[in-house]
Amino acid sequence: MMSVTERIRQSLLALHMARALETLDHTLGRLEKGEISAIEAIDDLLAEELNLREGRRIGVALRTARLMPVKTIESFDFSFQPSLDRHRITALAQLEFINRAEVLHFLGPPGTGKSHLATAIGVAAVRAGRSVYRCSLAELIEALTRAEREGRLAEKIRFYTRASLLIVDEIGYLPITPGGANLFFQLVNARYEKGAMILTSNRGFAEWGEIFGDPVVATALLDRLLHHAVVVQIEGASYRLRNHADLIPEHTRAHANLMPPPAPKRRGRPPKHGAIDHLNG
Repeated sequence: MMSVTERIRQSLLALHMARALETLDHTLGRLEKGEISAIEAIDDLLAEELNLREGRRIGVALRTARLMPVKTIESFDFSFQPSLDRHRITALAQLEFINRAEVLHFLGPPGTGKSHLATAIGVAAVRAGRSVYRCSLAELIEALTRAEREGRLAEKIRFYTRASLLIVDEIGYLPITPGGANLFFQLVNARYEKGAMILTSNRGFAEWGEIFGDPVVATALLDRLLHHAVVVQIEGASYRLRNHADLIPEHTRAHANLMPPPAPKRRGRPPKHGAIDHLNG
């Protein structure tokens, strides 16, 4: 006759609980020594299995969301960017802005950590069970343009609206192809007040007419993207160039901020979460 232990083993195998099966002997050993109770043994087995499956889920979700390599709030060097309020960024990582379908803007010069913070908040959202997708503006417009050409634009826009959080990186870095501004507007309009977004840009809002090549469309975009917005302005140096300032040509260095600015003096209470801090970039 099969022992109780063997029946448990067979049940775990049939249920595809590989991690619980792997730790069964160790858990039973602790139980026999009186280190844990029977109910704690069951809890340990289930916790081991759940942790394994959750780790797999997060790994798949991060790859699907295009959030690799993983960035975290903890790994961000706030000492190099004293213009940032660490507590405010940590509060944003609690993801309430997603529940409110708000748009989070990170504005600042290249290398100041905008993409790191956007990715880190996206990673936090994945770990919290939210659906996330990340792409650059150039990639987004290229995909929408191709879909329009193939008669699949509505389907592609639905794809980009399914995620709880859409991260659009690098606004202003590359020129927008003709018709691209209108396609981006259609997507923004489809997500307006329905889904949260994070946008990163090295250009201020006043320059969006130039970025998108159409002041009318840019105004319509900002009308929706700033209605329920949180704007974080980063006024710092390039983290990537911190050790290589001497390699930058002198005429370029004269117009670039390559050293971290002094910590700003606090003046009163910081703005409440959800308020728009800067509108001029």
